[in-house]
Amino acid sequence: MDVWLLHVLNGISYGMILFLIASGLSLILGVMGILNLAHGALYMLGAYIGLTLASHVRNFWVVALLGGIVIALFGLVLERVFLSRLYRQMNEQALLTLGFVYIIGNVVLWVWGGWLKVGSAPSYLATSIAIGEFSFPLYRFALIFIGLLVAAALYWFQEKTRAGAIVRAGMDDKEMTMGLGINYGLVCSAIFFLGAFLAGCAGFIGLPVIVANWEMGFPMLLMAMIVVVIGGMGKVQGALLGAIIIGIIDNLGKALFPDLAMFTIYLVFIIILLVRPSGLLGRKL
Repeated sequence: MDVWLLHVLNGISYGMILFLIASGLSLILGVMGILNLAHGALYMLGAYIGLTLASHVRNFWVVALLGGIVIALFGLVLERVFLSRLYRQMNEQALLTLGFVYIIGNVVLWVWGGWLKVGSAPSYLATSIAIGEFSFPLYRFALIFIGLLVAAALYWFQEKTRAGAIVRAGMDDKEMTMGLGINYGLVCSAIFFLGAFLAGCAGFIGLPVIVANWEMGFPMLLMAMIVVVIGGMGKVQGALLGAIIIGIIDNLGKALFPDLAMFTIYLVFIIILLVRPSGLLGRKL
């Protein structure tokens, strides 16, 4: 029984990293209608920039915040200079952001090299808690706490604030929202900034769990997109639920069927879409 609990906890902690990536991706897609295929590359870039900052700043959480801000600023430039001109042009959005994936990947390869990079948890979290005959890293508990805290903050923002009401209104009818005199371009920029910030932070705080390499952008983007589709586009709580499900399925799949781990994820993905095409918490189509 203890080993199953460990698998579930490992899956939830991994799911929280996916949630930090997917929540931003979900908001960007839901609010702006922008398919940002470079989102996974922003996560990867956040990991490498965080590693560089960590050699100068000793506080783990300050590094995570600084790295997130750097990535958020880069994402803001990407949105303002390029993507703001491509509203409702999915093909152009996909091609442009795909190009940025290769650019960012090659910049990372050029600057940091092709070697794997591993991060360390803060010293006070670099211990384990006994669960029966096994031990579970305390840092993974911290990841679960961080993910739930961010989920609660995003839910409060989206459901309980005036800015969140504007965001929800824009998801339903962007033109009507703009017709009310709301500067929706500013709202979109703020959402893109927030999404990029979350991806950048996730890149660094995920390093003690996920080894960084210059090709990690695509796999993490794929997992995040699966989470968004399963949970329901534009829904923070949907992204959280989808991330937990995919995290647990991925961990159990690797433990029980190592050669079929991705198959188990896609099987669950297909079953959920057959039952709920709009996602578990998305609006019915």
